[in-house]
Amino acid sequence: MSSLLEVRGLCKTYHTGPSRVEVLKGIDLDLEQGTTVALVGASGAGKSTLLHLLGALDRPTEGTILYQGENIFRKSDRELALFRNRSIGFVFQFHHLLPEFTALENVMMPALIARVAKGKARATAEELLADVGLGHRLTHRPGELSGGEQQRVAIARALALSPELLLADEPTGNLDMKTSEGVHALLADLQQQKGLTLVVVTHNERLAAAMGRVVRLADGKLE
Repeated sequence: MSSLLEVRGLCKTYHTGPSRVEVLKGIDLDLEQGTTVALVGASGAGKSTLLHLLGALDRPTEGTILYQGENIFRKSDRELALFRNRSIGFVFQFHHLLPEFTALENVMMPALIARVAKGKARATAEELLADVGLGHRLTHRPGELSGGEQQRVAIARALALSPELLLADEPTGNLDMKTSEGVHALLADLQQQKGLTLVVVTHNERLAAAMGRVVRLADGKLE
């Protein structure tokens, strides 16, 4: 299996006035293509910070992330935004759907931003919504959908540009147990179907156990 991400010496420090907080302290991690990883640890261990760095939503204080051999943080902010939009999908605990747009329009949005032709973006979005079990809810706005349905729309949106890497930060943290299990199963199915590399930050032990690998963070370091 080929390596998708190579993380070396990753550090992240925040300064708030005179205080200095080291959140990540020299992380080394390899992620192979098509694998599933659960990122676990106590609150404040640095899980979400690491996920944001893996997704190029933030830059490290020190260290490198190689994506298919390329140091992504040598890119300009504009280049990094283009890379992130095309190569990485994100799912968060709170779905962040645009309330004034339908499910279909929300899923089309990343492709339209990337200047994909509207017809192609629509066809892809319809297919993805069918994949997540919402082919019959295309014209519904977020306020007309349940919490689990909204998260399914968010998952479909994350896949709109066929990313190789899907990052999910507590994707079921705001859902009841039954709905959570449905979302877990959906993520597993989509990962298999599309050959994704999937990294999930979770406190859910059942979801973590279902991943191919569990990585535990404690005090900014990998255990």
